[in-house]
Amino acid sequence: MTQPTTTRIASIDLLKGLVMVIMALDHVRDYFHYDAFVFDPADPTQSNLMLFFTRWITHFCAPAFSFLAGLSAYMLSKRKTKGELSVFLIKRGFWLVFAELIIIGFGWYFNVHFPVYALSVIWSLGISMLVLAALIHLPTFYIGLISLSLILFHNLLDNLHFPGSVIWSILHEQQFYTISSQIQLMVVYPLIPWIGVMALGYCIGSAYQSTVDAQKRKVYFTFLGIISIVLFVILRWTNWYGDPNPFQQYSTISQDLISFFNPSKYPPSLQYLLMTLGASFLFLAYSEKWKGKVVDFFCTFGRVPFFYYILHIYVIHLIALLFAELSGLGWQKMILSTWIGFEPNLQGYGFSLWVVYVIWIALILGLYPLCKKFDQYKLDHKEMWWLSYL
Repeated sequence: MTQPTTTRIASIDLLKGLVMVIMALDHVRDYFHYDAFVFDPADPTQSNLMLFFTRWITHFCAPAFSFLAGLSAYMLSKRKTKGELSVFLIKRGFWLVFAELIIIGFGWYFNVHFPVYALSVIWSLGISMLVLAALIHLPTFYIGLISLSLILFHNLLDNLHFPGSVIWSILHEQQFYTISSQIQLMVVYPLIPWIGVMALGYCIGSAYQSTVDAQKRKVYFTFLGIISIVLFVILRWTNWYGDPNPFQQYSTISQDLISFFNPSKYPPSLQYLLMTLGASFLFLAYSEKWKGKVVDFFCTFGRVPFFYYILHIYVIHLIALLFAELSGLGWQKMILSTWIGFEPNLQGYGFSLWVVYVIWIALILGLYPLCKKFDQYKLDHKEMWWLSYL
């Protein structure tokens, strides 16, 4: 087994931290914008460019999460045997599934009865890790083949439906189910092709081997990014393949832009992944030598992503309780709600989009010192293995 290394690649932490910060914008919008879930911010007939941008920029988060998780798994393979890595991925995968259903689920609802179990992004990461734990024992060529097959061809399944099938919904079709009068199941992130995205990250991880020149890596990632985005534009413009939600032309340029840049996310279509992963490749290609206080700021979040993820959900919900109380509606009406548009008692609550941005910026600045301290604590206490699960 190769000797372990403590060197972190700043551009990976930077991308991870940047998408974590951007992700919080969408969650703040869910709780504070007066149009949240009243209408789709990506609906060309009702939205506007600023609101759409607020939603669209967060599309890059989940693909980057999944891709970078696979890439990180490859980094671990340099200092673990495949058996050790499999065990690690299995433990981490089950932990993420548990965290999604219980820890994160409580953060969204603040309800000890757990009326809704949402299979969302952390759940999809956990299951993808369980699958990757098996895939890593295959030659890299076959892992890449499986990954690209899931990403490129899963839209062939778009017209395949099995009404009432939870298994099919978990695999490829977003659905909500009523388990009982008290419990609902929300399949938010179907697994295909998220499994392929993580596996792709594992394969791409070889570009960071010490034998690969940084300039060659830059050219490689630039090529992948440009090819992905060009292919996205071609497929989106022609509506030939790769998305069940076709591009439509409307009466205004702003409506056309919203439609064009709104490929399907649930599950992520080929066009959606080409757009988002293409941008991630370009970012990794050109950010490797970036330095400075701004880079360090975002890297801090990237080094403690799960700690930050849990923390930001609880803090956003607590702030929403305060705002509901100050608005005169009472915090009790907010405490059992996830998104304000789902709660009839919260009709009339909400704020302008600029307020959402102010709350988001204040949230990030407020969480930064906590993330900074936790990052340092992890560095000072490497003997505490359980810290890696946060």
